[in-house]
Amino acid sequence: MEIAGFLAPDRVILDIRARDKSQLIAEIARNLAHFLPASQQAAAETALLAREQLGSTGLGAGFALPHARIEGLDAYLGLFVRLAKPLDFDAIDGQPVRLVFVLLIPADSTVPHVAALAAISRRFRDPDLAAKIAGADTPAEIFGLLTER
Repeated sequence: MEIAGFLAPDRVILDIRARDKSQLIAEIARNLAHFLPASQQAAAETALLAREQLGSTGLGAGFALPHARIEGLDAYLGLFVRLAKPLDFDAIDGQPVRLVFVLLIPADSTVPHVAALAAISRRFRDPDLAAKIAGADTPAEIFGLLTER
């Protein structure tokens, strides 16, 4: 599964500010208002918070991958967020997070979402790529970095 299949340049948000994980997820939900109906936006916020209650999606090295299944969603929807300053996310390595890739999954999808999660996490395992993303100036530049082969 390719990231370009569920991410678009207009869903790359730069330099969001949040004081904690809950506020960040609320801000992500507000940004989803441009792409989802209000009912799905609210459902996404609730589902992302519930997923974090199960265990942090902070995968280490300054990266988090919050994800959730959403009723009525027609296709996978990705949103990339770069934070203005790192945020405690209860990541597995104890380090704060600055790069966040949100993945919303159709509740009735028959396509295993593990493939999408693997495609995303593979990109962020490369420390050089993560550094380029952290230093990029525009959403288009980050989109290009995330989707290049």
